[in-house]
Amino acid sequence: MRLALMIEGQEGVTWQDWCALADACEEHGVETLFRSDHYISQGDEAGNVAHDAWTTIAALAARTSSLRFGTLVSPATFRPPGLLANAAATADHVSGGRIELGLGAGWMEREHRAYGFPFPEMSTRVELLAEQVEIIHRLWTEERVDFPGRHYTLEDAPAQPKPVQQPRPPLLVGGGGGRGTVEPALRFADEYNTPFVSPEDAAAIRAKVPGLCFSVMTGFLVGETRDDALDRARTLFSRRSRDTTFEEWLSRVEAVGLVGSVEEVAERLRAYERAGCDRVMLQHLLHTDLEPVRLLGRELAPALV
Repeated sequence: MRLALMIEGQEGVTWQDWCALADACEEHGVETLFRSDHYISQGDEAGNVAHDAWTTIAALAARTSSLRFGTLVSPATFRPPGLLANAAATADHVSGGRIELGLGAGWMEREHRAYGFPFPEMSTRVELLAEQVEIIHRLWTEERVDFPGRHYTLEDAPAQPKPVQQPRPPLLVGGGGGRGTVEPALRFADEYNTPFVSPEDAAAIRAKVPGLCFSVMTGFLVGETRDDALDRARTLFSRRSRDTTFEEWLSRVEAVGLVGSVEEVAERLRAYERAGCDRVMLQHLLHTDLEPVRLLGRELAPALV
């Protein structure tokens, strides 16, 4: 099972932080760095910077040599499919072929209202997603594209630029196992990703996407020892005002996440592997703390080979 690092870029991750994270990933052999695609922080929207996802990825691609990059996930509501296909293909050229594109229906209503992005009903957002997955797949693999859809219409699009990766960069669809996200993934994508589920729930969703790579994104608090991990958990807990105790919060995190020593986290990851997960994206919220990046690359990933 493969591992990747996942960073919530809207939570105050500065350009300097991104550079440090990418450098640490390359130094310690982390395969892929995923980032969220949001424009507003959930923790402190006035204080936390939220740099654009694809601009950041292209810039990081230019200063790295081996690290892969992707979004987890880009909402269908933010960009028309022609724009997104071009942006990701451009980043693929900048990186020399190290880009993955994750797509989702979008969910954070607040940022849509704040910045004027459309936010239709969920059923419509899922329709937008399905059309985007097909259009991007076709723009990357066909010479010219006509698409008379319900939400998007393409007329004899010349389908440029073609990405470096052939036949195209990996396409990932995010969802909770519903038909609206599973069906386009089965038709046009390579991977299906579900966030914050237990190994048992992951196994049920995995059964719905045969033939695809299946992955989970979940919380990640690791240390050389369990005490080290709990110190990180307390730091994270203290960053927001909460209506629960630390122990209650930690219990909820552990139900669907990874908390503990390297050995404890590796054992929990093996449970996800037994559930059919091919990859786990590890959500690292203490992004200025680079020690978990080292532990991921140097100790956890080798333990799961």
